[in-house]
Amino acid sequence: WTLAGDLCIERSVDSAAVRSYARRVRLLGLDFGNKRVGLAVSDASGTLARPLRTITRTSSLEDFIRVLVDEIRGLQTDADGLGGVVVGLPRRLDGSASEQTVRVRAFADRLRSEIDLPLTFQDERLSSREAEGRLALRERDWRRRKKSIDAAAAAVILQDHLDQLNSCGTFE
Repeated sequence: WTLAGDLCIERSVDSAAVRSYARRVRLLGLDFGNKRVGLAVSDASGTLARPLRTITRTSSLEDFIRVLVDEIRGLQTDADGLGGVVVGLPRRLDGSASEQTVRVRAFADRLRSEIDLPLTFQDERLSSREAEGRLALRERDWRRRKKSIDAAAAAVILQDHLDQLNSCGTFE
C-alpha cells in the first residue's frame, strides 16, 4: 500500500492493473463460503463496517454470481453508492494457501468479470472466530448467532481493510 494524494493504492500481484480506492467511499465486504456468503458494508466515510446480510447458496455458482451482481448493482444505485468490493481471502495460520483460497480466488475472478468496480482481497484469518466472540457477547443462543456469523465475519474482514486504508501511509 502507498499513499498518493487522497488515494490509497494497493499494488497487487494478483492483477496487472493497479487498484485504487478513494479514502472516502462505501465498500462492500464479502465472506465467501461453500454454503453461505456474508455481506457487510461500510459507511459513506469509509470508517466503519457493519453486517448487511447473509445469502445462502442454493443454486449453481453462476446463479449465485447473478444474485450477488444484482445485490452489488442495487448498492451502487443507493444514495451513498459503492466504490469497491473487498473479498476475504482464507489462508492457513502460517499464511500459506489452502483449497478454499483457490475457490475464493476463482469466485473473485468470476465476480470481477461481471462488475465494474475495483475488487481486492483482505486476509480473513480468524475473522469468523472474532465475529463469533463479538456475537456471543450480545446473543447467548448459538442458533441465533449462527444465522448472523457470516455477515459478522464479513464486517470484521471489511473493518480490517478499512483500518488498513485509513493508515495506509504507514505501511507498504
